[in-house]
Amino acid sequence: MTIPAERPWPEEIKVDKAARTLRVAFSDGKTFVLPAELLRVESPSAEVQGHSPDQKQLVSGRMHVGIIGVEPVGNYAVKLVFDDLHDSGIYSWDYLYALGAGQDAIWADYLAELEALGLSRDPALSKAPPPKAHGCGGGGGAKSGGGGCGCG
Repeated sequence: MTIPAERPWPEEIKVDKAARTLRVAFSDGKTFVLPAELLRVESPSAEVQGHSPDQKQLVSGRMHVGIIGVEPVGNYAVKLVFDDLHDSGIYSWDYLYALGAGQDAIWADYLAELEALGLSRDPALSKAPPPKAHGCGGGGGAKSGGGGCGCG
């Protein structure tokens, strides 16, 4: 996804808890309504994205996830808190814009990957996907049983 040369700035960020969406209006006139499920499964956290593209984890069973908090991070991002208690993703303005502009393709890819692995958006039908080799961090750091960054 290409970000315009003059970077759009968010003018309004609003959670609709009933619809489980985040509405972001940008200074270039574009407004995106992002489902909480999309934001959760595409979280920019190391837990989801890993530290390289081949470490990205597929998150299933989040059909009913909601956003319970939005916290500013400096002047460049927000931290979203989800009702499944995931709260380690820092969503930059550029990342939110890219998710909004590309959400149809991102969502289609996500659904195709779930189907290919026999997983579901429904938590009642979802099983955990097999972990990728070495997961996040890969080195077995001291903070947790997995990655050296503490996410794993």
